Amino acid sequence: MQEANKIWMNGELVDWADATVHVGVHGLHYGSGVFEGIRAYETPKGTAVFRLSEHLERLERSAKLLYMELPYSQEELKAATWDLIGANELPSCYLRPIAFYGYGQLGVSARDNPVDVAIMAWPWGAYLGEDGARKGVRLKTSSFVRFHHNSLMPLAKASGHYVNSILAGYEARRNGYDEALLLDVHGYVAEGSGENFFIVRDGVVKTPPLNSVLPGITRAAVMKILRDASIEVVEQTFPRDAVYIADEAFMTGTAAEVTPVRELDDRMIGAGVPGPVTIKVQEVFRNALHGRDARYRDWLHYV
Repeated sequence: MQEANKIWMNGELVDWADATVHVGVHGLHYGSGVFEGIRAYETPKGTAVFRLSEHLERLERSAKLLYMELPYSQEELKAATWDLIGANELPSCYLRPIAFYGYGQLGVSARDNPVDVAIMAWPWGAYLGEDGARKGVRLKTSSFVRFHHNSLMPLAKASGHYVNSILAGYEARRNGYDEALLLDVHGYVAEGSGENFFIVRDGVVKTPPLNSVLPGITRAAVMKILRDASIEVVEQTFPRDAVYIADEAFMTGTAAEVTPVRELDDRMIGAGVPGPVTIKVQEVFRNALHGRDARYRDWLHYV
């Protein structure tokens, strides 16, 4: 991680090295936190944050699912985001708002702990690598399955949920792959360790429904781009063998943006290179991020 100058923490801008908590915070021991991954981009009109309102709305919804009441409003967190980007003088950056139960009681069911809130900002390039963004990545179906919606709540972007992702990601990378693909408890494709998943077959784009996957902000943007291009996109369950015989596949996420998938389980997908639908989506999405497409200007929140 490339350090920046300041972190916003509980209403104040503090030096990067001073943004610390007690080792006894509840969120550290039990994963009782919620967070967002957001990007800001350099545009001709200055720095713009991509879909900031939607991200902060999801943060609020995630907190509600964990019985957590955020001590700051969305407007206050927006203002904090502007202040942080300005203080760090970052024309483009990755942003990480996080809220977690802090220091107090340490039982599993502790209810009276304060809620700490922080926002970090730092420069971060392509999550799955520049080569992956250009040429496509290699995936391995994970031995770990995405949790059932009655075990945890996949609509929440909760810290503790990501142990599932960590295990899947470590397993894939130890075996020489770029990323993991997780199935749900019924054996259908769910998502990557940190990305939503799409396939293209006979001109139709499919993505898993929101049964056991996170409702991605980039996922929704890509679905809008596809429909605006008159490309049919459906939310539908499908097994992993549908991926093997797909014409194209790609992953989406704030960190991953739009990343082509060229292989799953050592089986080449399509021609083994990014296909025309994937390339088109990448192009339109990047133009939108950098303020070059008037149709999607309302996705950008300028600092």
